[in-house]
Amino acid sequence: MKREIATGIQDFESMRMNHRFYVDKTDLIQEWWNGGDVVTLITRPRLFGKTLNMSMMKCFFSNEYANRGELFEGLKVWENPRFREIQGTWPVLLISFAKMKPVNMTIARGSLNLLITNLYNQYFWLLKEDFMTETDRNFFHMVNKDMTDEVAADSLNKLCEWLYRFYGKKVLIFLDEYDTPLQEAYIHGYWEEMTAYIRSLFNSTFKTNPSLERAILTGITRVNKESIFSDLNNLVVVTTSSDMYATSFGFTEEEVFEALDQQGFGEEDKQDVKTWYDGFTFGGVTDIYNPWSVTNYLFSRSPQGIRKLRFPID
Repeated sequence: MKREIATGIQDFESMRMNHRFYVDKTDLIQEWWNGGDVVTLITRPRLFGKTLNMSMMKCFFSNEYANRGELFEGLKVWENPRFREIQGTWPVLLISFAKMKPVNMTIARGSLNLLITNLYNQYFWLLKEDFMTETDRNFFHMVNKDMTDEVAADSLNKLCEWLYRFYGKKVLIFLDEYDTPLQEAYIHGYWEEMTAYIRSLFNSTFKTNPSLERAILTGITRVNKESIFSDLNNLVVVTTSSDMYATSFGFTEEEVFEALDQQGFGEEDKQDVKTWYDGFTFGGVTDIYNPWSVTNYLFSRSPQGIRKLRFPID
Protein backbone atom coordinates (compact mmCIF):
# COMPACT_ATOMS: atom_id res chain seq x y z
CA MET A 1 0.00 0.00 0.00
CA LYS A 2 1.33 3.43 -0.96
CA ARG A 3 2.03 5.84 1.88
CA GLU A 4 2.73 9.54 1.66
CA ILE A 5 6.44 10.21 1.62
CA ALA A 6 7.75 12.89 3.96
CA THR A 7 11.39 13.85 4.46
CA GLY A 8 13.03 15.10 7.61
CA ILE A 9 10.50 13.74 10.12
CA GLN A 10 12.29 12.63 13.28
CA ASP A 11 9.26 12.23 15.52
CA PHE A 12 7.92 8.67 15.62
CA GLU A 13 4.46 9.61 16.93
CA SER A 14 3.92 12.17 14.18
CA MET A 15 5.06 9.74 11.51
CA ARG A 16 2.76 6.97 12.68
CA MET A 17 -0.30 9.12 13.43
CA ASN A 18 -0.10 10.74 9.99
CA HIS A 19 0.43 7.37 8.28
CA ARG A 20 3.68 8.41 6.65
CA PHE A 21 6.04 6.06 4.88
CA TYR A 22 7.96 4.16 7.56
CA VAL A 23 10.37 1.21 7.49
CA ASP A 24 9.76 -0.98 10.55
CA LYS A 25 12.73 -0.79 12.93
CA THR A 26 10.96 -2.04 16.04
CA ASP A 27 13.17 -5.12 16.18
CA LEU A 28 15.60 -2.71 17.88
CA ILE A 29 13.21 -2.55 20.83
CA GLN A 30 13.17 -6.31 21.28
CA GLU A 31 16.88 -6.88 20.64
CA TRP A 32 17.92 -4.17 23.09
CA TRP A 33 15.48 -5.14 25.81
CA ASN A 34 16.29 -8.85 25.58
CA GLY A 35 20.03 -8.07 25.58
CA GLY A 36 19.88 -6.64 29.09
CA ASP A 37 22.89 -4.31 28.80
CA VAL A 38 22.76 -1.46 31.29
CA VAL A 39 24.36 1.27 29.16
CA THR A 40 24.67 0.93 25.39
CA LEU A 41 26.51 3.33 23.07
CA ILE A 42 25.56 2.99 19.40
CA THR A 43 27.52 4.90 16.77
CA ARG A 44 26.27 5.40 13.22
CA PRO A 45 26.97 7.96 10.45
CA ARG A 46 24.78 11.02 10.02
CA LEU A 47 21.30 10.61 8.53
CA PHE A 48 20.91 6.95 9.48
CA GLY A 49 17.79 7.25 11.63
CA LYS A 50 19.31 7.59 15.10
CA THR A 51 16.97 10.36 16.23
CA LEU A 52 13.85 8.68 14.85
CA ASN A 53 14.82 5.44 16.58
CA MET A 54 15.31 7.21 19.92
CA SER A 55 11.89 8.81 19.48
CA MET A 56 10.49 5.34 18.76
CA MET A 57 12.08 3.99 21.95
CA LYS A 58 10.49 6.74 24.01
CA CYS A 59 7.06 6.16 22.46
CA PHE A 60 7.31 2.47 23.22
CA PHE A 61 8.65 2.50 26.77
CA SER A 62 7.56 5.81 28.28
CA ASN A 63 4.59 5.90 30.64
CA GLU A 64 3.68 9.16 28.91
CA TYR A 65 2.54 6.85 26.10
CA ALA A 66 0.61 4.38 28.23
CA ASN A 67 -2.23 2.77 26.27
CA ARG A 68 -0.85 4.11 22.99
CA GLY A 69 -0.44 0.72 21.38
CA GLU A 70 -1.97 2.05 18.15
CA LEU A 71 1.41 3.59 17.40
CA PHE A 72 2.86 0.09 17.04
CA GLU A 73 -0.01 -1.84 15.51
CA GLY A 74 1.14 -3.67 12.41
CA LEU A 75 4.80 -3.47 13.42
CA LYS A 76 7.01 -6.41 14.40
CA VAL A 77 7.24 -5.60 18.11
CA TRP A 78 3.46 -5.68 18.45
CA GLU A 79 3.37 -9.30 17.33
CA ASN A 80 4.98 -10.29 20.64
CA PRO A 81 2.44 -10.45 23.52
CA ARG A 82 5.17 -9.95 26.12
CA PHE A 83 6.17 -6.64 24.59
CA ARG A 84 2.58 -5.47 24.40
CA GLU A 85 2.58 -5.68 28.20
CA ILE A 86 5.80 -3.64 28.45
CA GLN A 87 4.63 -0.77 26.25
CA GLY A 88 4.07 2.51 28.10
CA THR A 89 5.16 1.31 31.54
CA TRP A 90 8.48 3.05 32.32
CA PRO A 91 9.58 6.55 33.32
CA VAL A 92 11.76 7.74 30.44
CA LEU A 93 14.10 10.68 29.86
CA LEU A 94 14.77 11.48 26.21
CA ILE A 95 17.61 13.97 25.81
CA SER A 96 19.27 15.30 22.68
CA PHE A 97 22.60 17.10 22.37
CA ALA A 98 22.06 17.60 18.63
CA LYS A 99 21.77 21.39 18.84
CA MET A 100 24.75 21.83 21.14
CA LYS A 101 27.22 23.59 18.78
CA PRO A 102 28.79 26.41 20.81
CA VAL A 103 32.09 28.06 19.89
CA ASN A 104 33.51 28.34 23.42
CA MET A 105 33.12 26.72 26.83
CA THR A 106 31.21 29.60 28.36
CA ILE A 107 28.45 29.29 25.76
CA ALA A 108 28.68 25.50 25.88
CA ARG A 109 28.20 25.37 29.64
CA GLY A 110 25.24 27.74 29.44
CA SER A 111 23.64 25.77 26.59
CA LEU A 112 23.99 22.41 28.31
CA ASN A 113 22.80 23.83 31.62
CA LEU A 114 19.79 25.35 29.88
CA LEU A 115 18.98 22.03 28.21
CA ILE A 116 18.96 20.32 31.62
CA THR A 117 16.93 23.17 33.10
CA ASN A 118 14.29 22.84 30.39
CA LEU A 119 14.12 19.12 31.12
CA TYR A 120 13.61 19.88 34.81
CA ASN A 121 10.81 22.31 33.95
CA GLN A 122 8.84 19.41 32.48
CA TYR A 123 8.78 17.89 35.98
CA PHE A 124 8.00 21.02 37.98
CA TRP A 125 5.01 19.16 39.41
CA LEU A 126 7.41 17.02 41.47
CA LEU A 127 7.90 19.96 43.83
CA LYS A 128 4.35 19.46 45.14
CA GLU A 129 4.88 15.81 46.01
CA ASP A 130 5.08 14.90 49.70
CA PHE A 131 8.17 12.73 49.32
CA MET A 132 10.21 15.74 48.20
CA THR A 133 12.25 17.09 51.11
CA GLU A 134 13.35 20.69 51.52
CA THR A 135 16.82 19.58 50.43
CA ASP A 136 15.30 18.09 47.28
CA ARG A 137 13.36 21.25 46.54
CA ASN A 138 16.40 23.43 47.13
CA PHE A 139 18.45 21.33 44.73
CA PHE A 140 15.66 21.48 42.14
CA HIS A 141 15.77 25.28 42.24
CA MET A 142 19.58 25.26 41.97
CA VAL A 143 19.27 23.74 38.50
CA ASN A 144 19.38 26.69 36.12
CA LYS A 145 21.47 28.13 33.30
CA ASP A 146 24.08 29.48 35.75
CA MET A 147 24.38 26.40 37.98
CA THR A 148 27.78 25.15 39.01
CA ASP A 149 29.36 22.18 37.28
CA GLU A 150 28.89 20.20 40.51
CA VAL A 151 25.12 20.75 40.43
CA ALA A 152 24.97 20.01 36.70
CA ALA A 153 26.86 16.74 37.21
CA ASP A 154 24.30 15.49 39.74
CA SER A 155 21.20 16.96 38.07
CA LEU A 156 20.10 13.94 36.00
CA ASN A 157 20.96 11.56 38.82
CA LYS A 158 18.66 13.48 41.17
CA LEU A 159 15.85 13.69 38.62
CA CYS A 160 16.02 9.93 38.15
CA GLU A 161 15.87 9.47 41.92
CA TRP A 162 12.72 11.55 42.22
CA LEU A 163 11.01 9.80 39.31
CA TYR A 164 11.91 6.43 40.81
CA ARG A 165 10.42 7.45 44.13
CA PHE A 166 7.25 8.71 42.44
CA TYR A 167 6.64 5.85 40.00
CA GLY A 168 8.27 3.00 41.90
CA LYS A 169 10.22 2.05 38.77
CA LYS A 170 13.74 2.95 37.74
CA VAL A 171 14.31 5.27 34.80
CA LEU A 172 15.27 4.60 31.19
CA ILE A 173 17.46 7.26 29.56
CA PHE A 174 17.83 7.77 25.81
CA LEU A 175 20.55 10.30 24.95
CA ASP A 176 20.75 11.21 21.27
CA GLU A 177 23.85 12.72 19.59
CA TYR A 178 25.91 12.58 22.77
CA ASP A 179 29.09 13.57 20.92
CA THR A 180 27.94 16.79 19.22
CA PRO A 181 29.23 19.17 21.95
CA LEU A 182 32.46 17.18 22.15
CA GLN A 183 33.08 17.53 18.42
CA GLU A 184 32.54 21.28 18.69
CA ALA A 185 34.88 21.47 21.66
CA TYR A 186 37.61 19.71 19.69
CA ILE A 187 37.16 22.03 16.71
CA HIS A 188 37.09 25.24 18.74
CA GLY A 189 39.81 24.41 21.25
CA TYR A 190 38.09 23.80 24.60
CA TRP A 191 38.31 20.01 24.64
CA GLU A 192 39.71 19.60 28.17
CA GLU A 193 37.01 21.74 29.77
CA MET A 194 34.22 20.03 27.89
CA THR A 195 35.41 16.50 28.59
CA ALA A 196 35.66 17.34 32.30
CA TYR A 197 32.05 18.56 32.28
CA ILE A 198 30.73 15.58 30.29
CA ARG A 199 32.77 13.02 32.25
CA SER A 200 31.30 14.19 35.55
CA LEU A 201 27.77 14.28 34.12
CA PHE A 202 28.05 10.82 32.57
CA ASN A 203 29.64 9.25 35.65
CA SER A 204 26.83 10.48 37.89
CA THR A 205 24.09 9.70 35.38
CA PHE A 206 25.15 6.36 33.95
CA LYS A 207 27.37 4.73 36.60
CA THR A 208 26.72 5.92 40.14
CA ASN A 209 22.97 6.13 39.62
CA PRO A 210 20.92 3.56 41.57
CA SER A 211 17.74 4.94 40.01
CA LEU A 212 18.80 4.11 36.45
CA GLU A 213 17.33 0.97 34.90
CA ARG A 214 19.02 1.13 31.49
CA ALA A 215 20.24 3.65 28.92
CA ILE A 216 21.13 4.12 25.26
CA LEU A 217 23.48 6.76 23.89
CA THR A 218 23.77 7.41 20.18
CA GLY A 219 26.34 9.41 18.26
CA ILE A 220 28.46 9.57 15.15
CA THR A 221 31.75 8.58 16.76
CA ARG A 222 33.05 6.78 19.78
CA VAL A 223 34.99 9.34 21.77
CA ASN A 224 38.17 7.90 23.29
CA LYS A 225 37.29 5.83 26.35
CA GLU A 226 39.91 7.55 28.46
CA SER A 227 38.31 10.94 27.79
CA ILE A 228 34.75 10.62 29.08
CA PHE A 229 33.98 6.92 29.54
CA SER A 230 36.88 5.94 31.78
CA ASP A 231 34.57 5.37 34.76
CA LEU A 232 31.81 3.57 32.84
CA ASN A 233 32.72 -0.08 33.23
CA ASN A 234 29.07 -0.97 32.48
CA LEU A 235 29.22 0.44 28.94
CA VAL A 236 28.67 -1.72 25.84
CA VAL A 237 29.94 -0.02 22.68
CA VAL A 238 28.28 -0.88 19.35
CA THR A 239 30.15 0.54 16.37
CA THR A 240 29.63 0.05 12.64
CA SER A 241 31.86 -3.04 12.84
CA SER A 242 29.63 -4.71 15.45
CA ASP A 243 27.00 -7.31 14.61
CA MET A 244 24.65 -6.02 17.30
CA TYR A 245 21.83 -3.84 15.91
CA ALA A 246 23.35 -4.18 12.44
CA THR A 247 20.02 -3.73 10.65
CA SER A 248 18.41 -1.32 13.13
CA PHE A 249 19.89 1.83 11.59
CA GLY A 250 19.72 2.23 7.83
CA PHE A 251 17.64 0.27 5.32
CA THR A 252 18.52 -3.22 4.19
CA GLU A 253 18.29 -3.97 0.48
CA GLU A 254 15.21 -6.09 1.12
CA GLU A 255 13.53 -3.17 2.90
CA VAL A 256 14.46 -0.76 0.11
CA PHE A 257 13.15 -3.00 -2.66
CA GLU A 258 9.96 -3.70 -0.70
CA ALA A 259 9.43 0.05 -0.27
CA LEU A 260 9.92 0.61 -4.00
CA ASP A 261 7.37 -2.12 -4.75
CA GLN A 262 4.86 -0.59 -2.34
CA GLN A 263 5.26 2.84 -3.93
CA GLY A 264 4.78 1.44 -7.42
CA PHE A 265 8.36 1.63 -8.72
CA GLY A 266 9.78 -0.87 -11.18
CA GLU A 267 12.94 -2.93 -11.65
CA GLU A 268 14.76 -0.07 -13.35
CA ASP A 269 14.30 2.08 -10.27
CA LYS A 270 15.65 -0.71 -8.09
CA GLN A 271 18.82 -0.86 -10.14
CA ASP A 272 19.16 2.94 -10.05
CA VAL A 273 18.83 2.99 -6.26
CA LYS A 274 21.27 0.12 -5.88
CA THR A 275 23.80 1.82 -8.12
CA TRP A 276 23.53 5.18 -6.39
CA TYR A 277 23.00 4.33 -2.72
CA ASP A 278 24.26 0.81 -1.99
CA GLY A 279 27.60 0.47 -0.24
CA PHE A 280 27.45 0.51 3.60
CA THR A 281 28.37 -2.48 5.74
CA PHE A 282 27.45 -2.75 9.42
CA GLY A 283 28.91 -5.75 11.18
CA GLY A 284 28.44 -8.74 8.92
CA VAL A 285 25.52 -7.18 7.04
CA THR A 286 26.28 -5.70 3.63
CA ASP A 287 24.06 -3.62 1.32
CA ILE A 288 22.88 -1.15 3.96
CA TYR A 289 21.30 1.95 2.42
CA ASN A 290 21.23 5.48 3.76
CA PRO A 291 17.58 6.15 4.80
CA TRP A 292 17.75 9.87 4.00
CA SER A 293 18.95 9.20 0.45
CA VAL A 294 16.34 6.53 -0.23
CA THR A 295 13.51 8.58 1.26
CA ASN A 296 14.48 11.59 -0.83
CA TYR A 297 14.58 9.40 -3.94
CA LEU A 298 11.04 8.21 -3.20
CA PHE A 299 9.84 11.72 -2.38
CA SER A 300 11.31 13.29 -5.53
CA ARG A 301 9.29 10.85 -7.65
CA SER A 302 6.10 10.97 -5.60
CA PRO A 303 3.12 13.19 -6.57
CA GLN A 304 3.81 15.65 -3.74
CA GLY A 305 7.51 15.75 -4.61
CA ILE A 306 6.86 16.38 -8.30
CA ARG A 307 4.35 19.09 -7.42
CA LYS A 308 6.88 20.77 -5.13
CA LEU A 309 9.44 20.80 -7.94
CA ARG A 310 6.91 22.34 -10.31
CA PHE A 311 5.55 24.88 -7.84
CA PRO A 312 8.43 25.62 -5.44
CA ILE A 313 6.72 28.70 -3.97
CA ASP A 314 4.13 26.42 -2.37
